[in-house]
Parts: sequence; C-alpha cells; structure tokens
Amino acid sequence: MKKVLIVGGGIGGQSAAIALKQIGIDVEIVEILPQYDVYGVGIIQQANALRALDALGVADEALKRGCPYAKVKMCTPTGYQFNETGTPPMGRFPSHNGISRRILHEVLHERCETVGVQFRMGLTVDQITNKENGVDVVFSDGTTGSYDLLIGADGVNSKVRKLIFGDYFPKYVGLSVWRYAFDRPKDLETGYMYFGKHSKVGLIPMTKETMYMFVVSAEGADNPFIPEDEMIPKLKSYLEEYPVPMVHDLIDQITEPKLVNYRPLETLHLPEPWHKGSVLIIGDGAHATIPHLGSGAALAIEDAVVLAEEIAKQDGNEAIFTRFMNRRLERCKMVVEASEKLGEWELLEYEGKPLPEEANAGAVMGKTLMALTQPI
Repeated sequence: MKKVLIVGGGIGGQSAAIALKQIGIDVEIVEILPQYDVYGVGIIQQANALRALDALGVADEALKRGCPYAKVKMCTPTGYQFNETGTPPMGRFPSHNGISRRILHEVLHERCETVGVQFRMGLTVDQITNKENGVDVVFSDGTTGSYDLLIGADGVNSKVRKLIFGDYFPKYVGLSVWRYAFDRPKDLETGYMYFGKHSKVGLIPMTKETMYMFVVSAEGADNPFIPEDEMIPKLKSYLEEYPVPMVHDLIDQITEPKLVNYRPLETLHLPEPWHKGSVLIIGDGAHATIPHLGSGAALAIEDAVVLAEEIAKQDGNEAIFTRFMNRRLERCKMVVEASEKLGEWELLEYEGKPLPEEANAGAVMGKTLMALTQPI
C-alpha cells in the first residue's frame, strides 16, 4: 500500500493523514469546505486522547496551547460537590486537557504540513469504483484518481459511507448540547459539572485566558428547529436553575446568537465490518457518539493511530482490516453504548420520569473511562 485518499479533513482525517505519512505512505486529503473555518467552541481531551496524539507527534503542542486540568468536579446546582469524574494522570499526561476545537485543528494542520500531506479544498468524491486492491474515484470537480486505499473520515453524515454501504442514518437521542465561550474566571481551576432537574451545565477551561460552557438539555422528541432569535433567551433560561455564582455570573455575558453553538445529539453504529473492498470508514462515520464521556474525537484519533500501525505491516488489505476491526470494534462500541445509556437516564430525569433500578451514572462513567486507559 503506497497511496491513500482520505475524504474529510477534520480531526479524524488529519490524524489518519499524519499517522500514514509517518510510515511513508503518500496521503491526499479532500475536504468539502473551501477553507478551514472551524468554530465548534471547545473540546475535552482525556489522557487516552493525549496518548494517541503523542503517537502523531502533537500531544505536547496540544497541551501547550490548551489547558491541562485534573478530575472534573460534579456538583449540585448550588455548588455542593458530591463526586468527581475522570481518570488519574497517565504517565506525563494529565487527567484532562481542555482546548479550543479551532486550535486543535490548527495543531493537526500544522503537523500535516510538516509531514507533507497534500490538501485539496472545496472537493469531495462523487463516484467510487471499489476494487479488491484499490479504488478509482471521480471527484466533485470532474477530475479522477486511483488509490490503494480510500478512508472515509467525513463525519456522521458520511457521503463515502452512503456510496459504499448505502443508507445508515444517525439516531437522535432526545438531547441537545449548547456551547458558548467566555473569558476564564480566576477561580476556575479545573472542570466543573452541575446537575439540575432540567439540564446539565459544564464549565471547561480551554486556555489560561478562556473557557467554554456546555449545557445539555431535552428540546423534544421531534428535534425542533430553534430560530436564531430564540437561542440567547432559551440558553439563559436553563442557567436560571443554577444559583451558584460560577454559572449565574455567565448569564449576562451571553449576548451573541451567532456564537451559540447548538447541536442535537446523535449516535450511529455502522454494522461491522467498517470496510468493503479497499474502502474503510473511521471516526463518526462508523461510531458516532454523544459527548457524555468526552470521547468522540479521541476515538477517531485512536482509529488513525491503530490503522497506521496495521498498515505498516504491509500484508494485504484484508489482513490489515481484520486486525483493525479486532482492535477497534469493542472499544468503540463500549463508548457509544455507555454514552447512550447515560443519555437515556438523563432524558428520563429531565422528563420527570423514574430511573430504572440499575441506573448508576457514576459507576458507568468510572468503568468506561478506566477501560479507555487500557492500551489500544
């Protein structure tokens, strides 16, 4: 295997490109956006994500430009801490690193340029002719290309997945997440989560000067559209449930509707295997999860690292894909299913319905996060 096409230049796609270039593979990324203009507010990197980034040569830069912090304090709306979540530090990596999604993209893009990844912007694939030992593609601008492997890293609504596997649609879980960035308060020394009756609020440091807030809410089973002029009052209304100053003091700072990042939460399980012929799907296109364990991006980065390790053995696509699936399937399935379970329990609480007897969010989070510290 000498030449690889990656469709999608997000976190998973750039991670795969870096990992493959590091083992001497010729890599080309096509990205539908005409230029990178990432917002997305912030992202939580746990120690396993940092370990995977280290294999790409960018963990130290992510830590330098982000904000390392310890376990997340779990609190009532009034600020009483009843638990904490997160794993212990993993070697030189802290429990967490908060970072702007834009900054993480910049770190990965700079590394891509250093190792010589070729980018083609404003472009995607329109046709894929899948062969046993290669693929022929027709791009959206009418040009063509031939590759030994095509990696679909184009997100939960992956066009590559549709072309190769047909229709698989993400499942809306009944919850949504709101995100907004702020100047960082002096007393925000780590991450915080506050659990209310109708929502959950998280405060996450991103740099020494900035932080972001996320709010998880239930907007309705029909996933209603929220007009821009309703974004600010609706987001502020959720925060009224939290009298603790660290949250309440943010209300008046929410002023720009265009800076509200709102997203209904969806999951997706692509049935195994995630490959056919010489095409492989990674990241959200194969195993999209909701952010209740903060692991969606981490899984995509791990996919990239594992794939490069297996391709380096150069013993044929089928053997490579088989080992890749053996290493990735159960780990990714564990995270998606545990996140779904946490989301189900939260939704019941927000709807005022009783939880099942076995509901124990702390136990599920602890077990899953500790499992993620195991080797990939």
